[in-house]
Amino acid sequence: MKRFSSCLYKKYSGLLCSIKYVSTSANIHPKTEIVAYQNNLFDNEQKRQREAVGRIEKITVKYIGVPEDVTLSMNKGISTPFHCAQHISEMLVKRSGLALIDDTHLWDMHRPLESDCELTFMHAQYLPDPYHFNRAYWRSCSLILGAVISKAFKTDIQPTLHSFPSPNVKSGSFVYDVELSNLPEWAPTDNELRILSANMVKFSQKSYKFERLAVSEELALDIFQENKFKKEQVPNIAQQSIDKKVVLYRIDDHIDISRGPMIGNTDLLGRCSITAVHRLDTKNGHLYRFQGVSLPVNIMLNHFAYSLLEQRAKKLNASRWVDQAQNDTYVPQFSREETAA
Repeated sequence: MKRFSSCLYKKYSGLLCSIKYVSTSANIHPKTEIVAYQNNLFDNEQKRQREAVGRIEKITVKYIGVPEDVTLSMNKGISTPFHCAQHISEMLVKRSGLALIDDTHLWDMHRPLESDCELTFMHAQYLPDPYHFNRAYWRSCSLILGAVISKAFKTDIQPTLHSFPSPNVKSGSFVYDVELSNLPEWAPTDNELRILSANMVKFSQKSYKFERLAVSEELALDIFQENKFKKEQVPNIAQQSIDKKVVLYRIDDHIDISRGPMIGNTDLLGRCSITAVHRLDTKNGHLYRFQGVSLPVNIMLNHFAYSLLEQRAKKLNASRWVDQAQNDTYVPQFSREETAA
């Protein structure tokens, strides 16, 4: 196992060959020029949008729930559900992963509030309806997986992120589809998958918040100018969006496209396993589908039960890509009676 702590190996043409995957160094993948350029564009647009808020207006936010009902006076276009949680309870800050506005709109924890509203916080054991948190959690796991993959290989094997299907918890796994240049045939070993799993957990424990930013089609194309897949996806996403915007998310220095919403912070991810990598033949050429399974932090499961989830997550997830048109409307999936039963 010692040699696998520094690099991954694959068996190719009967030989054990290094694929030069580094996992132990704290700075295994310094920022490339394109990553720095992407983050500069993101920072500038984020700053521009904040400055465009102008004169600060107050809004009333009503929270009903534990530990007590609260009415807050917050700043329109600046204050977020996370800021509201900070005013109410440390418990809400630590466990809340998603917000619900006026019992209608799902809302990111770090997305500025736009008007007077009633606010509800969702978490991993939210009752009566855990469905929407679970979807946001699965979606966030895919985004984190993409961040880990993008930094997993040295320069001779360049990952190009394609996309991830809409989350479907019933499928048994979260996924990300990736093109790996110079690696047409790869079947990862169990040790390689363990290293990927460990890197995903390590990344999540650094407590990166999910930063949401809606940008123009032109800016999105500029940010993803080096990614042939996302350049193709951006115009269609913008066309189908009501406001003709493309929603981006950033964790650490990794930027990706998703309709969202996401959970508030990477440290809400608990136990995690990257279980399989399947080779796909698509119209875009050969892609690898990375698959994994995870439990939110503080959700406990015995080893045997979790191993069953891992075995299920190894099977090819047949989910298909869908257009990333924005849809953040809350639709109840369970009644209180069903949840209690």
